[in-house]
Amino acid sequence: MKNLIALFLISTILYSCSNDNDTAQSESFVLPFNSNNYWTYDITDDTQNTYRDSLFVGNDTLINGKTYKKMKTKDNVAFGFYSNSLNNNGVRVTGNKLLLSGAFSLNNDQNLPFNFTLVLDDFIAFDADAPLEGNPSTRSGVIQEEVNGYPLIINYVLKSVGGNSYPNYTSPDGKTYSDVKSGKIVLNIKVTTTQEVSGIPITITILQPQDVIISDQFVAKNIGVVHTHTISQYYLDSQFSEEISNQLNIPTSYSGNQFEYLDTYVIN
Repeated sequence: MKNLIALFLISTILYSCSNDNDTAQSESFVLPFNSNNYWTYDITDDTQNTYRDSLFVGNDTLINGKTYKKMKTKDNVAFGFYSNSLNNNGVRVTGNKLLLSGAFSLNNDQNLPFNFTLVLDDFIAFDADAPLEGNPSTRSGVIQEEVNGYPLIINYVLKSVGGNSYPNYTSPDGKTYSDVKSGKIVLNIKVTTTQEVSGIPITITILQPQDVIISDQFVAKNIGVVHTHTISQYYLDSQFSEEISNQLNIPTSYSGNQFEYLDTYVIN
């Protein structure tokens, strides 16, 4: 009788553990970044320009002693913000997170007057478990560059932001996906320059701290990114906007939208 009770208890424990494992597995948000996976995206913007990106997972690559998948685009060209962010960079999946290492460059199609590149190391570009408005990763720093002969100091903050969960999500292009999680990539910058007036250095603020890139990204389980909406924007400091605009030969403000829609994909 004791043996039967013991057997029953062991069976119950094993069954419970098995159920726990099944539950944990079903809750896993699979990010499919196996070699030879690929996605094609149709891209539009406010001016009705249309483009097409082909993004695929290439070979393994070592970055700082860690193994990543090398992301590539057809002919090494990327028009969309998402494809451009991954192109020639390394990605690796850990749990429900997508980590990015490499050079994060502002896409020329974002129409911002300041072009610079950030070097990232294990930046969490997406985390399916991130709470709404939570920040899985934040990177900050200072970059110096020159625009039309003016030395600029750019203080930046790049962060990923947790979004909403959708049991069913319909993209603006009419396609419906199940088990979708959204997230954001936000780039905030402040830009100043130092000029000498009568031999005295004076620091002038060109851009007050502002979000110049806000990219909403919608990721479907077992598929990947299915839609993005990227806003590019800036406005010069109102106190010097006309003067700065004339000297740097850039508009006083800009706002634009870019949309990327998943067309075809192959997941191995």
